[in-house]
Amino acid sequence: MSPSSAQRLNLTGLAITVVTVVCAILWAFPIYWGIVSSLKPDDEVVRPYIELWPDTLTFEHYIFALTETQIGYWYLNSIATALGVTILTIGTSIFAGYAISQLDFPLRRTLWWLILASFMVPLQVLIINHFVLMANMGLLNTWAGIILPQLIHPVVIIVYKQFFDQVPKDFREAAIMDNASEWRILFKVYIPMNWGVTAALSIVTFIWAWNAFLWPFLAVTKTSLMTVTVGITQTNDSFGVYYASELAAAVLAGLPVALAYLLFQRRVTEAITLSAGIKG
Repeated sequence: MSPSSAQRLNLTGLAITVVTVVCAILWAFPIYWGIVSSLKPDDEVVRPYIELWPDTLTFEHYIFALTETQIGYWYLNSIATALGVTILTIGTSIFAGYAISQLDFPLRRTLWWLILASFMVPLQVLIINHFVLMANMGLLNTWAGIILPQLIHPVVIIVYKQFFDQVPKDFREAAIMDNASEWRILFKVYIPMNWGVTAALSIVTFIWAWNAFLWPFLAVTKTSLMTVTVGITQTNDSFGVYYASELAAAVLAGLPVALAYLLFQRRVTEAITLSAGIKG
């Protein structure tokens, strides 16, 4: 490689690094601003100019969120509903992916194309139908009413279907020769080969369910049943919006997700890569 080519390569690498750092700063600044603002007194938050650090550092808004709100109940509701969504989504997606991949039944290809076509329908379009259905079933203001409409994740079915397709046919044929049932083939042969995929999809599904706002906001009106993403809106009152207190509650709401991402970063990245590859 000539010196001029090496120099151009170094300049290109430097430019990419600079752009990446700038983008990272732009992405992280709102998070930093929210955390810093939650540590300011109310009068500093509403100042008309930007302060990168509070003049007076205070934790009163966090104390207010922890002691004067029902954030403990909101945490429990979020954990329960997010776990419910994750378990049911992963369970049903495994069965659906295995059936479409390995079993022969009428309208199999039609079902597969319908699942693929569901990407064209935004979930927000179904909100009214979900609300009417849950109301008619008497499931509003219940955990079931929060969980059931959030079980639509075609991408999870597609990921499982693709991975089941990649399992060599010899394993299935050997299990059939041993008179293994479909249940045994699924749980003893296919699922153990995909534990990594299951772990990655479970983490991402849990995070998605934890962060869900629109449907839980519509499905629940009782404060004690709200998830944490909906509950943080209750830090306001009739006298106005308490920005710092709301930001403190938002930081507390996002803390479990941030910790989960730090602990399972590789799995989350793997699942996002799988999803992006399918959507692409």
